[in-house]
Amino acid sequence: MTTNAEFPKSGASGAKSTSSRATSGSAKPAPSKSTPAKPAAKKPAAKKPVAKKPAVKTPEAQAPAAQAPAAPSPAAQSPAKPEAKKPAPQPTQATQAPSEPTPPGFTGDVATPEPAPFAPVGRIPIVNVQPVIQNGAWPAKGTEHEAFPVTATVFREGHDQFGAAAVLLDPEGNEVQESIMYDSHPGLDIYKGWLTPTYPGNWRFFVRSWSDPLETWFHDSKLKLDANVDVELVFLEGTKLFERAMGNMPEGSDEHDVLDDAIQVMSRKRVSKNLRFAAATSDEVHAALAKYPLRDSVTESARYPVAVDREKALVGSWYEIFPRTVGSYYDKAAKKWVSGTFETAAQDLDRIAEMGFDVIYLTPVHPIGETNRKGRNNTLNPKPEDPGSPYAIGSAEGGHDSIHPDLGTFDDFDKFVARAKELGMEVALDIALQASPDHPWVKEHPEWFTTRADGTIAFAENPPKKYEDIYPLNFDNDPEGIYQEIKRVLEVWVSHGVTLFRIDNPHTKALPFWHRLLAYFRVNHPDVIFLSEAFTKPSMLQTLGAIGFHQSYNYFAWRNEKKEIEEYLVELAHESDSRVRPAFWPTTHDILTPYMQRGGVPAFAIRAVLAATGSPTWGIYNGYELVENVARPGAEEQIDNEKYQYKDRDYSAGDALGIANLLGKLNYIRSQHLALRRLRNVTINPTNNDNILCFTKVTKPEESPDGSVDMVIVAINLNPFEAHSATLELDLSAFGTSPRWDGAPAIEVNDLLSGATFHWNDRPYVSLDPQGQVAHILSVKVL
Repeated sequence: MTTNAEFPKSGASGAKSTSSRATSGSAKPAPSKSTPAKPAAKKPAAKKPVAKKPAVKTPEAQAPAAQAPAAPSPAAQSPAKPEAKKPAPQPTQATQAPSEPTPPGFTGDVATPEPAPFAPVGRIPIVNVQPVIQNGAWPAKGTEHEAFPVTATVFREGHDQFGAAAVLLDPEGNEVQESIMYDSHPGLDIYKGWLTPTYPGNWRFFVRSWSDPLETWFHDSKLKLDANVDVELVFLEGTKLFERAMGNMPEGSDEHDVLDDAIQVMSRKRVSKNLRFAAATSDEVHAALAKYPLRDSVTESARYPVAVDREKALVGSWYEIFPRTVGSYYDKAAKKWVSGTFETAAQDLDRIAEMGFDVIYLTPVHPIGETNRKGRNNTLNPKPEDPGSPYAIGSAEGGHDSIHPDLGTFDDFDKFVARAKELGMEVALDIALQASPDHPWVKEHPEWFTTRADGTIAFAENPPKKYEDIYPLNFDNDPEGIYQEIKRVLEVWVSHGVTLFRIDNPHTKALPFWHRLLAYFRVNHPDVIFLSEAFTKPSMLQTLGAIGFHQSYNYFAWRNEKKEIEEYLVELAHESDSRVRPAFWPTTHDILTPYMQRGGVPAFAIRAVLAATGSPTWGIYNGYELVENVARPGAEEQIDNEKYQYKDRDYSAGDALGIANLLGKLNYIRSQHLALRRLRNVTINPTNNDNILCFTKVTKPEESPDGSVDMVIVAINLNPFEAHSATLELDLSAFGTSPRWDGAPAIEVNDLLSGATFHWNDRPYVSLDPQGQVAHILSVKVL
């Protein structure tokens, strides 16, 4: 763990640097603070966009010496390579942003992490604190106004009572929240509490434990009084403890007076022991002690980091388009397709905004290579009119910092971004870190690619598949040069209003590169969000999230059966939540599962409901409204894939299908119900039918501006072919109530899709038909 301008200061208290190169400048443990909570309205000032100017080329970047604690100067680290002057930028090409010296610890050299230093066990031991990633070297994920759980194993010797609390520290180190923890697993000493950060920044938390002499007295004295043992000694000991507690209370306060009155009653020997004990254990006494507790042997854990992001990192409704397709048409006279532009794409934003989407996601907009260009349906024999794949980036017109001339200029792009913002949408851009054989990088930096034994540059392969139109970057040949260039490119797009990046296949790139790049953006562009398209093994998917990706694609598209969906919702909400925020996509331009191919309109409705309610972030690929479900033979993707050709869509043809209307309803329901915009609040409700899935989502009062609690029940038929019914087993305790003994209704539920109202107890019956209503989304009111 290092501290520098690019990597936020975080980690367990007293933890050593994980890099032998960062022996100076390491973060010191912050002292424990128990200051009163203060309003958390102050946010870090937004950083100004970096001015754009030519970047220094870094073909042979030098790593800082192992013994040097300070970062070397830019000149020493990135010597300029003499080369011929480049031609002036094309109208569609952006000027470059500046680079900066490499910080210690992110040079690409091998660094051996060190374990946390020895620490003695506490008086009231606290172990196994969570959420903690890499022993606190990496921050857990947090979102403004979203509660996150803290758990720890807390115990002590003997039989005396003890307590524990989760404590939240704001970025300035002030203690702003203490949440009393409860025993969540009786018999295992696992305690749990919830903390809620209120604005973005680098927060920390810890667990505090203590011996509780008053709770010990309450417990033991009842046993002794019931047995008529040491009665007067019991009340004498209680009086002494109350007097100690009063020392923590302001003179003349209500709490001070409550305890003083209790002492007066406890001291009266002529009063029955039951009345004396009742005075000592009244609700008023417990309320006073809750406000001014008496704690002995206070013990605290290490401080652990939580990287808190703006809400968009957790919550969003994405809509994906290929900009060249929107507004494209076939010119019969010229016998060729005419590309859509940013101007025609902007004209479609109103339609998308009307459905409630708040992120417009653009596939790559850069120039496309000519060499080995792919034809329709990924064929190797393109026709002259085939536009090629936008993922084969780079041509004579420019590379990743350029715009395809058919789409327009940066002025046109800026107008598109401005129109999106007017409609309440942010712009996300697809970033694919690869190059066509015609990309300027290939000539300027051949060392950034892999050279095969015959001297040619290796194209991308996933045997037996070959991608002849793409050269993958080799992050080991010149990691410093590649890092500086990619950072520059991304900052170009940030300067033009892009606030989210969808990263194509991040799992095929070196993780140290991502760790450093994401750390830099967290400090210098904290509002920029990165979505990981990591359809890969869980270890890689979760580690990408742990090192800084804000959101991730995942396995949702392939979870179709009730049991596997239940398990996956629980995993994402309660097991991997500190590392990964999910984004649920029923389909993408690369994915069309057999379920979607065969299930017709009901399948598209079912998966839309499940995506919109099961994850705070969900996304829809353009054409979903039209139920585009015909696959290319032998593949799980659409035939006539938009990656390789233009596609003319008539959205009015989808009106009768009802999917566009459903998408709008789902986004509206999400906007009205905070419970559907939170991740860590899922409870699975058993049903007696494997085709009916049911779950509950409930918020905590501190997550809402007005302290209210939002409660939603979702019940859905997973079978797109048949109607099914089931009895639900609701856990009414999640709503703060319990089943009525006589079977009478305990809750009133309003169906947000149909408008119907029902009165339910804990065992309601539902019937759902894929040809009519596939799901209930129900708001809950306790009767």
